Amino acid sequence: MKNLWSKWRSRTRQPGEISLRDLLVVALPLSLIAIAVFWAAYQFVQPAPPRSLVMTTGAEGGAYHAFALRYRDILARNDIEIELRTSSGSLENQKRLTDEDSGVDVGFMQGGINLQGEMPALISLGSLYYEPLWIFYRSRSPLDRLSQLKGLRIAIGPEGSGTRQLALQLLTANRIQSPQDKLLPVGLGDAAAAFEERRIDAAFVIAGADSRAIQKLLRMQDVRLMHLAQAEAYTRLFPFLSVVTLPQGSIDLVGNIPGQNTSLVATTANLIAREDLHPALASLLLQAAREIHGRPGIFQRAGEFPTPKEADFPLSEDAKRYYQSGTPFLQRYLPFWVAVLVERMMVLALPLIVILIPLFRVLPPLYSWRVRARVFRWYGEIKLLERDLESEPQRGAAAPSLAHYHERLDRIEEQVRRVRVPLAFANDLYTLRQHIDFVRDKITRSQRSEK
Repeated sequence: MKNLWSKWRSRTRQPGEISLRDLLVVALPLSLIAIAVFWAAYQFVQPAPPRSLVMTTGAEGGAYHAFALRYRDILARNDIEIELRTSSGSLENQKRLTDEDSGVDVGFMQGGINLQGEMPALISLGSLYYEPLWIFYRSRSPLDRLSQLKGLRIAIGPEGSGTRQLALQLLTANRIQSPQDKLLPVGLGDAAAAFEERRIDAAFVIAGADSRAIQKLLRMQDVRLMHLAQAEAYTRLFPFLSVVTLPQGSIDLVGNIPGQNTSLVATTANLIAREDLHPALASLLLQAAREIHGRPGIFQRAGEFPTPKEADFPLSEDAKRYYQSGTPFLQRYLPFWVAVLVERMMVLALPLIVILIPLFRVLPPLYSWRVRARVFRWYGEIKLLERDLESEPQRGAAAPSLAHYHERLDRIEEQVRRVRVPLAFANDLYTLRQHIDFVRDKITRSQRSEK
């Protein structure tokens, strides 16, 4: 290596090689521009995604927690670790996500939680599935309106649950929230036992149709599922709600459960994240959501979820791109971490390519101009001398002697001899010396004509 370095240094000292000094003078500004472009591009490069995130779920054994376990398994394929934190439900998840010190990155939240829009730091990655509101009641005759529950003992879910918040909204709309109304903090897991023990007359529960508690309640002999005759009206009053239909016999064809098509209202389960969630992790979570929630069900068609429904929180820009274009191109063909690395390098490389190719195309002309400038500057001196000579056709006593012009030309020629240019530009140097000889001949002819 040392011998190669010495050989390169000795070669660059030869007059026929490239002039490193001129090359550096020309290349240095271009290099500074390249560094500036690189620095500017770097400002737009996302740091590498973290290898872990924290997800707030719901009660252990509930739907949110069950889905969170599947998310954890899917992201583990790409070496992303998810820490799961159980909670009492959507309201507690909301508090954790808005608390900067909680360390929570993402979580499940029921639609209709953020009606006031007071959480600007949160974004939605989309809606995941319908969460039907099941209203069970004990009555000798069928009921189809919530106002008919007035005066009954109603289980509306525990404190901090999304079920409780939705139930209170609907009951308040039906003027059922006075002190004498018996609204009890009984949740889904205890609802069947509460019916059996005659502690409640009605219950609001939110869960999937395959929930064991729902299956048990649907099969209880003296408990009915309410068909909401005013379901469409609720969707107008509460835009985050949708009407879903539980088809006759869809729970049990032999037992014909339910006995008729039953209209329910449903909110959606949403995947909510802090706005600083890394885009690559957002993409992975959405890919997992499509794998988990994209299948058909009693209330949804295949591929209906996840969906970019904006209910309570603005849809993130990363989610918008995902719903429009699907999985990022590189992640379709490369392992996740390789794709992320290539994407980050492309953000740096593309501006450099776009800016530096034109810059370095002008490098040879600039280098050529700088080398030739050492030669061409003497043409100005020669031209000035020639002009002085031609402007004095009638030489008086005060006019400089022709010998003076010879001396000026000799000084120019002496300076030109000291000019060093690379071999590729020697032609310009020799052409200059020919022109010097041409002017010298002109002075000599002038001397002869004076004689």
